[in-house]
Amino acid sequence: MIDKQEALPDGEPLVSGAVDLRDPALFINRELSMLEFNYRVLEEALDPQTPLLERVKFLAIFANNLDEFFMIRVSGLREQVAAGVIETPADGLTPAQQLVAIRKRLLPMLETQDRCFHEDVLPQLEAHDIFIHRYADLSDERKSALGYYFDSEVFPVLTPLAVDPGRPFPHISNLSLNLAVLLRDELGQERFARLKVPPALPRLIPIHDIAQRYQGKPEPRSKRFVFLEEVIAANLDKLFPGMTLLDNYPFRVTRNADMEIEEDEASDLLETIEAGVRQRRFGRVVRLEVEADMPPAVLDLLKGYLNIERSDIYQGWGPLGMSQLFELADVDMPELKFVPFVPQRPAMLNQYDDIFSILRNQDVLLHHPYDSFMPVVEFIRRAAYDPKVLAIKVTLYRVGSNSPIVNALLEAQENGKQVAVLVELKARFDEENNIVWARKLEAQGVHVVYGLVGLKTHCKVALVVRREDDGLRRYVHFSTGNYNATTARIYTDMGYLTSREDLGIDASEIFNRLTGYAPAAAYRELLVAPEYLRNEIDYLIRREIQHAVEGRGGHLIMKMNALVDPKLIRRLYEASIAGVKVDLLVRSICCLRPGLPGISDNVRVTSIVGRFLEHSRIYYFANGGEPEVFMGSADLMPRNLDRRVETVFPVQDPALRARMADEILAIQLADNVKARELQQDGTYKRLVPGDETAINSQLWFMEQARITP
Repeated sequence: MIDKQEALPDGEPLVSGAVDLRDPALFINRELSMLEFNYRVLEEALDPQTPLLERVKFLAIFANNLDEFFMIRVSGLREQVAAGVIETPADGLTPAQQLVAIRKRLLPMLETQDRCFHEDVLPQLEAHDIFIHRYADLSDERKSALGYYFDSEVFPVLTPLAVDPGRPFPHISNLSLNLAVLLRDELGQERFARLKVPPALPRLIPIHDIAQRYQGKPEPRSKRFVFLEEVIAANLDKLFPGMTLLDNYPFRVTRNADMEIEEDEASDLLETIEAGVRQRRFGRVVRLEVEADMPPAVLDLLKGYLNIERSDIYQGWGPLGMSQLFELADVDMPELKFVPFVPQRPAMLNQYDDIFSILRNQDVLLHHPYDSFMPVVEFIRRAAYDPKVLAIKVTLYRVGSNSPIVNALLEAQENGKQVAVLVELKARFDEENNIVWARKLEAQGVHVVYGLVGLKTHCKVALVVRREDDGLRRYVHFSTGNYNATTARIYTDMGYLTSREDLGIDASEIFNRLTGYAPAAAYRELLVAPEYLRNEIDYLIRREIQHAVEGRGGHLIMKMNALVDPKLIRRLYEASIAGVKVDLLVRSICCLRPGLPGISDNVRVTSIVGRFLEHSRIYYFANGGEPEVFMGSADLMPRNLDRRVETVFPVQDPALRARMADEILAIQLADNVKARELQQDGTYKRLVPGDETAINSQLWFMEQARITP
């Protein structure tokens, strides 16, 4: 048999054939694959079958994803170019080549985004009495109402900043929308000023409400908006009295927001993270967004002030910062949105009043958002008040605001339970929120730790220790997603509640590793990164290869957010060469090329993009007729395998394991409505039902949740 502890060789084939699996042509670039995922998001906005205000939301998600892509990925490539890095990823593209390829692929996407908004979505909105007006096209009466609004609520917030020899060009904060204002003074000299559009005010001003508020004249049932920057531009004379206004142009800046934390040198990680969050505003500019009509002279002026290259500038039709279209998507018109779905409570949880009694008899599988997240909250809250519970331990990565999980932990502390919480302060863009929760928990006496030096804690585990008649018993919740009640309604994730002894002991080992000194912890059932997960996954793939080579067939199904790790991609190529059927459900980034003759022609890669964000990680191994299913927090990426604390757990209940394979994975693999299939060239082809029965997997799961008793 294959040695489970054998070190992972770097591309050494386990099967016959002289194929160089290190050939860069076998790999898709990570950044370009990420852009292709975002294009699939944009496709949802392009799809006329998507409800209209949901199309607006997908436009906002597309723009928001691009903001983060530039803040983290593009900024990282810029830093590599500046540092003279020549090392390449598995696909062989240098950082400079990647930047060129990114811009080339992104420009047509942005044109598609603009056309979608202006030529498709806006006319459709108007057909439903939702209007976004240009200020210049408004009636004098509406302009008058907006004038009142500007004077009372906008003008006091504005701070015009002149630029001249005595006043240098001001700092432009990350993701801020600004006006470049051109003026002429009383001596005839041209002047330049910058005016920031206040982020604290609504970007879309509801004219229908303003008219009612300031003129007492109710508007008809239609909803009418105008962009805040246009109202400000129309009133610039109030900000620059005595000056002649020549023109103004909006612009938006994106900065490097990838914090570098030297943990080994940090005496207090919490304070270090706080300082890093503040420094995000001052990172290097990596993108300047302007409208297409900005004159070259003004563009050159900004280019010089911001110290950027021409390739950092993106021009479009506007509006800039479409991520703020979430405001428009929130308009109260239910008929233009998805039909509301209420997550269901699994019937098995109604067998007893006490969830611990249920878990003593059976494991519970939760498939969010189709199954409600409330049983997870109840698990913690019940433990907080149960007199037999001695301790509660939880890892928190992204918990959101007003978290019912955190509130339950605070209640547990008040009730005398021993509560220990791992709060990961390095969860990108959630650092501030996590700092608030960490301080609140500490203030109430909860044992709070911030993770391990050099590693990000990404695992999702909750452990309850309870004294029962036959001794102490551990109850555990493992999850593929965060303890966040809000995202649990829009992310697809798996949760697993159990009282199995081996898994409970492993959960204790995880927390001992996180809160104390246990670097050599051994685990009975869990696959844990960074110590063991990489080799365990490799072993399971190699085992499947052996089954295929020895005539027992082989089948792998892997569902994840991203497949990047080159070593495991090479192992999957080896599996395909050996005849193993490989089905990959990869939501976003996939660096493996499927369908290559003789290499990956047994590999199929699909991506589902729809109403919910696919977020669960599931790993299925046919194992010669004795299938195994694992779930967890880890994608197959170097960062998850080597630089994070992750847990991947087995589904030990045979009935639940069969449900995972025969229902949850099978339905997703059969999706022919929201699934796209990855092609050899890195593009995706949207599947269509044709003569087959149309299967929208997310809709199927919603319908099943409603009818299952």
